[in-house]
Amino acid sequence: MDVLPDKTTLRHWLSAHRDRPRVLVPTMGALHRGHTSLFDRARTEAGRIGGEVIATIFVNPTQFAPHEDFDAYPRPLEADLALCRAHGVDAVFTPVAHEMYAPDRSITVSESRLSTTLCGASRPGHFDGVCTVVAKLFLLTQPALAVFGEKDFQQLAVIRRMVRDLDFPIGIIGAPTVREEDRLALSSRNVYLSSEERAQAPILQRALATTARGIASGDLATPETARVHFLAAFADATLARLDYFEIVDASTLEPLQSFGANEPRLLAAAFFGKTRLIDNVEVS
Repeated sequence: MDVLPDKTTLRHWLSAHRDRPRVLVPTMGALHRGHTSLFDRARTEAGRIGGEVIATIFVNPTQFAPHEDFDAYPRPLEADLALCRAHGVDAVFTPVAHEMYAPDRSITVSESRLSTTLCGASRPGHFDGVCTVVAKLFLLTQPALAVFGEKDFQQLAVIRRMVRDLDFPIGIIGAPTVREEDRLALSSRNVYLSSEERAQAPILQRALATTARGIASGDLATPETARVHFLAAFADATLARLDYFEIVDASTLEPLQSFGANEPRLLAAAFFGKTRLIDNVEVS
């Protein structure tokens, strides 16, 4: 596996591998089984198209607000590289911030529709940072395909919209959320939870899942009754503070006023202490 610490090294690697299509997995490091499942999916796709897997590890400062955990975000690079190597990644791009952003930078990529609600409302400017860094990584690595996890469902939708609207010649693959045995979605931020918060954190997923089952069965016939059900189920998380719960169209992220031909997706975010967790489930 090749480790590419800067743009110059990356470009030399791309030149040497110009005849092989690439499957990209962007990450911020602090890797866990959720990330390695993306590498495994990328490895499968690379085998299908006769290509190679390239991952990126970059904690992107532009998607963090000043009060968020950028400085504290874990950066276990050597352990991350070992996981990449073990899961068949061919090359890892590991730039630092000044390599990615000029000090007088003045261009930002913004999305103005899908990114204004949900996490976008709670974290102003977050998706500008996401779109900008992902666009740069697409241009730098020139992949044929890119794999993103469905846990960050709004991010996945925003990136798909950016690829569509800016005509990036890249296929976007959404991979299922990987969970602990108690159904808590894997996240690099789970390590911040106290033992008491960790014990209650799976309630978020359970409330989403029971609500989704009620919608699918017809027992929860309207979005309003589904919301009441979710809030009652989530009330068991006495250490949590709900940030949002929304029932949206899976393609447009528009809130649903009724259940019909749309494909509903349930999304929620909650604070357990100072740790903000997100999750989502589909309605089968």
